[in-house]
Amino acid sequence: MQEMQKRLSAIDGQIVELYQKRMRLTEELVGKRLMEGGKIFGYRQVGRLDFHGARVLFQGVEGAYSQQAMQTFFGADIKSGHVGTWRDAMEAIAAKEADYAVLPIENSSAGIVSENYDLLVEYDNSIIGEQIIKIEHCLLGLCDARLSDITDVYSHAQALAQCSAYLGARPDWQTHGTRNTAGAAKKVKEDGVKGRAAIASKITKDIYGLKVLEEGIQNNASNSTRFIIVTGERVFSKGAGKISICFEIPRANESGSLYRTLSHLIYNNLNMKKIESRPIQGRPWEYRFFIDFEGSLTDGAVQNALQGLWGVTVNLKILGNY
Repeated sequence: MQEMQKRLSAIDGQIVELYQKRMRLTEELVGKRLMEGGKIFGYRQVGRLDFHGARVLFQGVEGAYSQQAMQTFFGADIKSGHVGTWRDAMEAIAAKEADYAVLPIENSSAGIVSENYDLLVEYDNSIIGEQIIKIEHCLLGLCDARLSDITDVYSHAQALAQCSAYLGARPDWQTHGTRNTAGAAKKVKEDGVKGRAAIASKITKDIYGLKVLEEGIQNNASNSTRFIIVTGERVFSKGAGKISICFEIPRANESGSLYRTLSHLIYNNLNMKKIESRPIQGRPWEYRFFIDFEGSLTDGAVQNALQGLWGVTVNLKILGNY
């Protein structure tokens, strides 16, 4: 028994020694990478990001939650505009027609905005910040409408899902999806039909000349949406503390394949904050993984982990450090 324990202890020591040796080699490789143009994995560190006069886009119309997120994050000293779709916003940045865009990425009640995860893969844009906005949904109608008049409700699919309990208690109402909540409020006003209402923020009441029929109708009183700020440059500021990446795993169906991949975060003592998966188009039952973890690209542990991940994943992409 003692002999076996000695052997196991020796094996453990060899494993630790091999891993430490690998860590040293990785540090050397990363060190060379850092010397290339002063960039870290293609990203350039700046003291702070200057948003003065920046061209910033949000999806939707005036009053959208994305606009609220934009104003909270950037302040007033910008040139703002809006587009019809999230893809339009990403395309505008890629074409250098805008500097930044604000995109919803997940809601505390309804989950992720899957389309925007896919757009982060498709476009070579980077996340430089995030903004969380508390979502308080109201049912808005025409000024002469009453709750008993309503037959049809319009809003974005996420907002409808976030108010599912309220809507479920009114099975005679028909729900209709729109591109965003503020657009739903605008439609109700333009249609001028007393039986139509919108689920949107309270501020859209004054923008579009509507009235609140009921407020606080979301399922969760602490309902919030996290928005990301994306740009066309690969930059990150000093003090950035979160990294987002995505990748595919070869032989993902093998037992333990995801665990072995994540071990590079575990062994480097990095705190993973979130993991999501999205199906890969054209490859049934294969998935791309999205991970958020704490750290900066300047951290040695982060550099070691990323270098290790590059060796065991496919199409690894750093989505941003913010």
